[in-house]
Amino acid sequence: MTGSAAQDAGGGGAPRPMSREERRVILASSLGTVFEWYDFYLYGALATIIAQQFFAGLDATSAFLFALLAFAAGFIVRPFGALVFGRLGDMIGRKYTFLVTILIMGLATFMVGVLPNYASIGVAAPVILIGLRLLQGLALGGEYGGAATYVAEHAPAGRRGAYTAWIQTTATTGLFLSLLVILGTRTALGEAAFNDWGWRLPFLLSIVLLAVSVWIRLKLAESPAFQRMKARGRTSRAPVAEAFGRWQNLKVVLIALLGLTAGQAVVWYTGQFYALFFLTQQLKVDAVTANVLMALALCLGTPFFLVFGALSDKVGRKPLIMLGCALAVATYFPAFQWLAQAANPDLVVAQERNRVVVWADPAQCSFQFNPTDTARFTSSCDIAKQVLAAHSVSYDNEAAPPGSTAEVRIGSHRIASFNAQAVAAERLWARETAFRQTVADTLAQAGYPTEANPQKMNKPLIVLILAYLVLLVTLVYGPIAAMLAELFPTRIRYTSMSLPYHIGNGWFGGLLPTMSFAIVAQTGNMYNGLWYPIGVAAMTLLLGMALLPETKNVDMYARD
Repeated sequence: MTGSAAQDAGGGGAPRPMSREERRVILASSLGTVFEWYDFYLYGALATIIAQQFFAGLDATSAFLFALLAFAAGFIVRPFGALVFGRLGDMIGRKYTFLVTILIMGLATFMVGVLPNYASIGVAAPVILIGLRLLQGLALGGEYGGAATYVAEHAPAGRRGAYTAWIQTTATTGLFLSLLVILGTRTALGEAAFNDWGWRLPFLLSIVLLAVSVWIRLKLAESPAFQRMKARGRTSRAPVAEAFGRWQNLKVVLIALLGLTAGQAVVWYTGQFYALFFLTQQLKVDAVTANVLMALALCLGTPFFLVFGALSDKVGRKPLIMLGCALAVATYFPAFQWLAQAANPDLVVAQERNRVVVWADPAQCSFQFNPTDTARFTSSCDIAKQVLAAHSVSYDNEAAPPGSTAEVRIGSHRIASFNAQAVAAERLWARETAFRQTVADTLAQAGYPTEANPQKMNKPLIVLILAYLVLLVTLVYGPIAAMLAELFPTRIRYTSMSLPYHIGNGWFGGLLPTMSFAIVAQTGNMYNGLWYPIGVAAMTLLLGMALLPETKNVDMYARD
């Protein structure tokens, strides 16, 4: 048994300096996991360009939603990766399992970089792209649980929060690295070349990072807790059945999902991904500026993963995570309203002075979430909302008498929409173009900007608000790896902690951009997408406070 393992088994002793072996374990696990997150989040950061490259057969709004859905597809399959690789990790060991996951992730990412676009091979392009995203999701489903388990099982008693917090920095560091590479490539090539072909370079770079990560991980030994359990002949022969087929374990899995990881996930994705989408899609901040501001916020916030991880060894994991959820519920709306004021004050002023209203018969208004592009929205209400969504304009809905033709009302101006089915086919394009132009001109007259004015941005305040959102991320995410590892026994730890983590982050969190933007598209209010993360975080706060046990004093070696 290693020194750290012996101390953990004994459950006592004063904290000692980190050993050379422990530093190597943390470094190797963290670097490999940074690479996997870098791969995974390249897609999210480039969603707008990917929509143009691979979903060019759709209109701009549907293409962006489809790109977000493809992004979400990688998250949806993560729980299945957790089952497949969690089972392997509990049966044959942690080390070899997460060697396989990093190979799958790296090769799938490289393939995105060489994949022909929609103009070259048609519908095969988005189909293959989604397939590669599914492979990435499966690999990531096995990666995180393996790395977190591996580090936790090397950590001494009283230091697991501090040690596993390094793993918690990897998701944000991977996002930060992806933004830096994208920004550097975009700046070097210019916007036109980057949008045309330069966006592929960050994906192609992954093959170099893959080689380095595999070389590092090959030098690792198996975790002492797994070696000890294996030597005693106590490995599980059916970890999936044992973890989820017995109520005693399944109950803990469900509490970990609903009372822990679901809320953590939506806070994570709101603070880092939704905030970035909100800047570019709703507030019309150019992509380069938004990425720079987010990168600065990540620099300010990332050290707090380590701060809160170490603090959780003293005050407990649960108080910090629940505090993060509570602050998210209480402050998201004002934080994003302040963000709008700082990033695009002209838009805020225009919304206050010239309110936009869609006046329409509610029976004619559809829920326009159409990721497969199989439905056509042709009513006057649907067309009015499509045009406003294309301009990223928030609006209110007012009910009109049944059968009325919808109107877009901008201040005192009223613009009648039209029913596409009532217009002859040869005149439809001209009618739609005229309507769009009239709306655009009226919005411009009412002071609605087509893009955020860089001269009017309060960039220090934007960075401060984004850093606060990242701080909430560190509160909920810094201690969570230690807590998940401590909730379950060694023989089924990899499987048991991976599934609730990846359902929480893959489904509750990964679907957040798609769900939130669908809510915005339906309601017209650019802030209403926040109701989704607020609702999930509130659920986790209530269930976690009532049912989640504190785990910081658990002896992991006493639970084979």
